[in-house]
Order: sequence, then C-alpha cells, then structure tokens
Amino acid sequence: MQGWMFVPLAMLAGSVVPLQAGANAALGRNLGHPLWATMASLGVSAVLASLLMLLMRVPAPEVALALRAPGWTWLGGAAGVFYITAALLLAPRMGSGPFMAAVIGGQMLAALAIDRYGWLGFASKHISPLHWLGAALVVAGVLVTQWAASRAA
Repeated sequence: MQGWMFVPLAMLAGSVVPLQAGANAALGRNLGHPLWATMASLGVSAVLASLLMLLMRVPAPEVALALRAPGWTWLGGAAGVFYITAALLLAPRMGSGPFMAAVIGGQMLAALAIDRYGWLGFASKHISPLHWLGAALVVAGVLVTQWAASRAA
C-alpha cells in the first residue's frame, strides 16, 4: 500500500515529459537542427544538476568505483540522447498526445521485460496476468489515440 504514496509524484514527473518534448522541438527549430536542441537540452541538464550538487554539497564519486561499474550503467546518457532527439523529431509530427501515448506504451512493455528478467540491476519479478492486462490496456490506449489522431487529420 505504501507504493501508492509515490503515484502522485511519479505522475507529476511524467507531466513534464510532454513539456520537454515540445520545448525541445521548438528549440530544434530555433537552432536549425534537432541535434543542437538535444545538445542544448542535455547541457542545461548538466548545469542544473551541477548547481543542485553544489547546493546540496554532494560529495564527488570515487573514480575507481565509477570505473568498476558495468559498461551498461553508462547507457543512460545514450538513452537520453535517443529519447530527446526522437521526441523533438516525432512529437511535432504526431502531436503531443499520440506521441506520449506511444512513449508510455513503449515504457510499459520495456518495464515489464526489465521486471520479468531482472535486467539493469532490478530484482526479477513474476509478471502476473493482471500486469499483462494493464500493459495490453496501455497498448490499446496507444492504438486508440493513434486512430483518433489519424481521423482528425
């Protein structure tokens, strides 16, 4: 039951994702190329994270420990570049709602696989028929949203 406490915060975090896609798409148009917007977005992220670390007095990581981390742990940055670039290219073409529905569908399916197989350091979990039903409903929502968008065009 305790997990329910985090749902509003997770939803708030999710609510900024369409804002990010729209802002980055506009930035890409203003900078002349989507990759410049990706670079600018990640640069702003780096500056803000650095300021937060300074304000919170976060100690520097141990370099030796960081170098011993598995190679895949560094892929988050590559995933960020892929997502930001895809968002600023696709969201304006698809529309914010259909794009975000597709993103959520992809996130749901990937999350089930991660939980089921214990990838990325997560504990392996049983995926029940209700989990699959939830994912199927999300994917159905993606299809309905795409269908509605295509009919409106």
